[in-house]
Amino acid sequence: MNEIFSIKNKVAVITGASGVLGGSLAKSFIEAGAKVVALGRSQEKLDAFVKELKTSGGDAFSVEANVMDISSLEEASKKIIEKYGKIDILLNIAGGNIPAATLSPDQSFFDMDMKGWDEVIDLNINGTVYPSFVFGKAMAEQGSGSIVNISSMAAYSAITRVAGYSAAKAAITNFTQWLASDVALKFGDKIRVNAVAPGFFIGDQNRAILLNPDGSLTDRSKKVIAKTPMQRFGEVQELNGAVQFLCSGAASFITGALLPVDGGFSAFSGV
Repeated sequence: MNEIFSIKNKVAVITGASGVLGGSLAKSFIEAGAKVVALGRSQEKLDAFVKELKTSGGDAFSVEANVMDISSLEEASKKIIEKYGKIDILLNIAGGNIPAATLSPDQSFFDMDMKGWDEVIDLNINGTVYPSFVFGKAMAEQGSGSIVNISSMAAYSAITRVAGYSAAKAAITNFTQWLASDVALKFGDKIRVNAVAPGFFIGDQNRAILLNPDGSLTDRSKKVIAKTPMQRFGEVQELNGAVQFLCSGAASFITGALLPVDGGFSAFSGV
């Protein structure tokens, strides 16, 4: 691999590391020679995942922490610094939609479970802001680092039924731009903050919405494919290269950017 794209020996903290997206990125980063810190709320699940990462000869470490608890994250940061001496990369992967905040086709906004709204807002916004606050502070102290957040197609334009998730992801896009500007102005050009905006990938959270029990497309997923020029859903591993690029020296003059990985969904009007 061209060295400009290398993340070898970089210490990468990945929140939500034992999930589908976080797990895919962790494995990809291990293969690229990074030292992966898997962060999550279940130590048992994290330990099993890290054991799997180590079987390939990678350097991995698990730390139990709650992304919505500052003190928990500060304890995690201390452990990581004690072990590796630095934090080079933060991937804010924890987040996603929740059933309580998703409207059914026959519901309107005024049927929203506002507790569900609060939960999805807290999970996505504070679940990104808090780790950025704690691990970004370590980057500021050492004078370098890269943060990558997860936005969404829902931050570009309205997607029915997911009001809370959409609002949260739009906020993450704005926060990414704001934090990128703030740290560059105050701590120099070696700390960068960017985001990727995944298109439509089939995962545990949206499988029932996008696929019928027999595996055929639902009416909703047919609309998605119709607006996706590549005419297919994404594969989770197709996010790995984009994220690695943003963390590498190849992206040294890129900060505050939102990179769509969407098969053209955000570019296409549907006509």
